[in-house]
Amino acid sequence: MKEKLVLIGNGMAGVRTIEEILDRDPDRYEITIVGEEQYPNYNRIMLSNVLQKKMTVSEIITNPLEWYEENQIELINHDPAVQMDTNNKKITTQSGKEIPYDKCILATGSRAFILPIEGAKLPGVVGFRIIDDTENMLEAAQKYQKAVVIGGGLLGLEAAKGLLDQGMEVTVVHLEKWLMETQLDEKAGKMLQADLEKQGLKFLMEKATQKILGDTRVTGLAFSDGTTIETDIVVMSIGIRSETTLARTTTIEVNRGIVVDDFMKTNSPDVFAVGECAEHNGNVYGLVAPLFEQGKVLADVLTDKETKPYQGSTTFTSLKVSGCDLYSAGTIREAEGINSIEAFDGINYTYKKIFVRDNQIVGVVLYGDTSEGNRYYNILKKNESIEDYTPVSLLHMVGEEASADVSEWPDDEVICGCNGIDKQTIMTAINEKDLTSVADVTKHTKAGGSCGKCKSVIGDVLGYALGGEVISAPTGICGCTDLTRDQIVTQIYAKELTSSEEVYRELNFINPEGCPKCRPAINFYLNVAWPKEHEDEKESRYVNERLYANIQNDGTFSVIPRMRGGKTNPQQLLLIAKVAEKYDVPMVKVTGSQRIGLYGVKKEDLPKIWEELDMKAAGAYAKAVRSVKTCVGANFCRFGTQDSMGLGIKLEQRYEFIDTPHKFKMGVSACPRSCVESGVKDFGIIGVENGFQIYVGGNGGTEVKEAVLLTTVETEQEVIDICGAMLQYYRETGIYAERTAPWLERMGFEVVKEVLLDAEKRQELLEALEEAVAGRRGNPWDEVVEDHKTQQELYTVGRV
Repeated sequence: MKEKLVLIGNGMAGVRTIEEILDRDPDRYEITIVGEEQYPNYNRIMLSNVLQKKMTVSEIITNPLEWYEENQIELINHDPAVQMDTNNKKITTQSGKEIPYDKCILATGSRAFILPIEGAKLPGVVGFRIIDDTENMLEAAQKYQKAVVIGGGLLGLEAAKGLLDQGMEVTVVHLEKWLMETQLDEKAGKMLQADLEKQGLKFLMEKATQKILGDTRVTGLAFSDGTTIETDIVVMSIGIRSETTLARTTTIEVNRGIVVDDFMKTNSPDVFAVGECAEHNGNVYGLVAPLFEQGKVLADVLTDKETKPYQGSTTFTSLKVSGCDLYSAGTIREAEGINSIEAFDGINYTYKKIFVRDNQIVGVVLYGDTSEGNRYYNILKKNESIEDYTPVSLLHMVGEEASADVSEWPDDEVICGCNGIDKQTIMTAINEKDLTSVADVTKHTKAGGSCGKCKSVIGDVLGYALGGEVISAPTGICGCTDLTRDQIVTQIYAKELTSSEEVYRELNFINPEGCPKCRPAINFYLNVAWPKEHEDEKESRYVNERLYANIQNDGTFSVIPRMRGGKTNPQQLLLIAKVAEKYDVPMVKVTGSQRIGLYGVKKEDLPKIWEELDMKAAGAYAKAVRSVKTCVGANFCRFGTQDSMGLGIKLEQRYEFIDTPHKFKMGVSACPRSCVESGVKDFGIIGVENGFQIYVGGNGGTEVKEAVLLTTVETEQEVIDICGAMLQYYRETGIYAERTAPWLERMGFEVVKEVLLDAEKRQELLEALEEAVAGRRGNPWDEVVEDHKTQQELYTVGRV
């Protein structure tokens, strides 16, 4: 009979320990994992990316449900352990389930600390610790305008940036004089604040929150100095507290955390603890590197391997807070016997500070340029003397600095600090397992699998191991691959890959079915490359595009009929009014694109409404040509020089329903007053006396980008042709989900201009566009109205 091993906690530290046990002796235990959340194990470090909508929840899942099944692990999810009987060795869950154990690991983690002040339990007050917190914040950002984040530490700043990216006005309230005071000294903290202020964040420093204001929901904060601030949401991010509730129901020793010895044992027989809930020699760690070190020791103990005792960890932090690079390790305060070497570069806005005791580095703070973080950390960790190093050196010739060539690094140089993986471990794995990509290295060694900031260095080691040359690791389009957009598209053409399945198989994607991030991208690239051969994979599109309607925050949908150029007539208005009344539509609104939108429509009513409206879809749900906004033009306006409405309608008729890497909006103004804001459109036209000025690459949104003047032409046909050429060039060269402003910056304006204004190249692009969209310009609403099977599959309640 196998021994029964029960893990309480389905987080990063506990599951990593189980992984280490499986690596050592996969048949040793019958394993049960009890988790509080509804999700399988995920990478908590990446929650800020989810909040900033750089990643989805599914993309941060590190151990999907299949992993538990493959390793014969029983997962009891969304049913936390509430009672522990150490005498009879059994665990009881919230639902009443009793689980016996021979050995038990407590990895209950920590919780966000909520200030015990008046108003802390009001709706609108949230922590930032788990997926549900993140989704609550995203939901609030759709409904409200102002946010206050209490706490200027790492998580607080990441929460603030995420909410700022969602369009909220965000203020960070911090008790100390500078940000991230436990990781940064005052100068670096002030530099970080200045950079974040430039991005739009506001700060109230040295402010103590006295109470949270509001009756039924938070409305503001009151501070101890008598001042107040209005807000719609409060994010508490002032630290974490070890989750020890379960242990406290027993005789297990608990202080700040669950007390463990050097082998992660508690004072209760056969009960161990790892992670943020564990206290070792008075220390509780909140970073992944120490937790993974603990897991390795415990895995050795539980598989009877000889192991060195855990001696505590020297922690480091390598971060990119809202685009600002910083690095911190060890002791970062001057004290008796500790002095510092400091270098500030005001031109490049970088700062380095090394803390030294007895000719040994004991602490590091870097801001702006963190490239030497690993090197300093290895010197610190090895207690290496710095007697032979030059403390400060200015204006060296390029290349005279210390070599960054990994071939010269020692074998024990730590490459991945989070997981404690050194150069030799990676080299051995590459050579023994014939690894050829960064993703392969991560899969087999776990290096780069946590925060991911070391992947470029892993790429260097990989290049050295494979051919003696140092290469950079490409940034893949998602976690399934290290391949970039350009590399994937090149292979699609070269290998004539005409389906997503072929792309995933032939290009060795880690997930053979792709992921939510790469599936729509690959589908788009295939549509562009093989418009006739590739059948559009609707299941790979986002839900809005599958349903031809935008889902709203309450689960209902919007219906926005096309009104070319913003022009309508009484018959359309009557139809819209009748439909809105018949189906009890809660809101009818004129949109920013000069359309009339019906909001709050039930999913099952969509096909019926489309049929009764008998109008075309405006495409407001799609990454495609959306709309052409126009002014009334020369026909009615005293200042108009051209027929802006007529040109706008022609553009929309010609290019509607064409897929693009991101939404594509146009504006046609009849005079330089530009009533339709042509200067911030992807393709903007301004009528002048001698013709039309054409502007490209303007974007609205959270980061407004002004369009660039491309040229001035005389005729409407020239405008239409240049627009079509730009659309196709953007389709052929754009990264999926990339707006035209960053596309123009990446490609280079002069390059784009040369292509679009070259008559021969323009004609080639127009012919390619015509071929690509031939037969694909029908009204998608009509397709659904005429297809009852699709209606049953997609528009029945409870199905997507």
